[in-house]
Amino acid sequence: MFNFLKRDKEKTKEGLTKTRESFKTKLQNLIWLDNEITPDFWTGLEDTLIQADLGGTVTLQVVDDLRARADKERIVSPKKIEGILKEELVKVLEETSPPTPLPSLRSGQALQGAGSKGEGSRGEGSRGEGSKPHVILMVGVNGSGKTTSIGKLAQYLRAQNKRVLLAAGDTFRAAAIEQLQVWGERVKVNVIAHQQGSDPGAVAFDAYQSAKANNADVLIIDTAGRLQSKTNLMKELEKIARVLQKNDPTAPHETLLVLDAVMGQNGLNQAREFKKAVPLTGILLAKLDGTAKGGIVFAIAQELKLPIQYIGTGEGLDDLAEFDAQEFVNDLFE
Repeated sequence: MFNFLKRDKEKTKEGLTKTRESFKTKLQNLIWLDNEITPDFWTGLEDTLIQADLGGTVTLQVVDDLRARADKERIVSPKKIEGILKEELVKVLEETSPPTPLPSLRSGQALQGAGSKGEGSRGEGSRGEGSKPHVILMVGVNGSGKTTSIGKLAQYLRAQNKRVLLAAGDTFRAAAIEQLQVWGERVKVNVIAHQQGSDPGAVAFDAYQSAKANNADVLIIDTAGRLQSKTNLMKELEKIARVLQKNDPTAPHETLLVLDAVMGQNGLNQAREFKKAVPLTGILLAKLDGTAKGGIVFAIAQELKLPIQYIGTGEGLDDLAEFDAQEFVNDLFE
């Protein structure tokens, strides 16, 4: 377990390189420019946070809280603001983010059902002790990095000695099935697939039966990403859930939205729409390494009240890490 904690810390730091370089430089220039806090300092801090893509709402909330604390604690030096800023940013994230997503995967304990009734909540599933498989439903628009993220998540779980099975539930998009099968070969995980245009519910049913028969720990189900047709998407996901619940009333246990971090605030708009259509439990933020605007995680946490479960930190097969709020903020400032 220690090795995975260390690995996740390293991956998070690597993935934040672009965001950190931009954010830290601007913040340090701001802090060291003046010897005392002035109105211009607060304006500059707002600009710095907005440029990191925290968004207007989060930025104003954080700066207002900082100003209140500075007044209360009689802080006059900008240099003392950095530590308080870190505390306020962690607070934004920890309002929704669990310390370690799916802790049972690390500890070796029985996987517990999360249910799909409460957004961002693990709920109180009625699964029996040691019940398997743990079902993760993956949603996201085409081009978000969903298929790649599924492959990385499968690799991440396999590295923790978990038996993983993939289901090619995106039967709508051309080549989606083949792409998932390629990832399955790369990470040495079996993929249950039907022909393009077939019923995703049937794919989910067969995949669950195969997972049970082969004693799989985790079943990850891909889904179609056609958000422009919210009604069809919702009906499709509801059908998948009904099929799964015939076997396990608490499935799916996680419904993760894959967002492209490079999209910044536009990605937040996508998340809003998906949240209206799907009972999400968390976010997998892909391509974090490809943007200087990693501050989008704060906007997601503050507005959507959804935990960031995982972050994509690079192009490699192993470039995925579980999200930790404290580590994320620490790495922004190092």
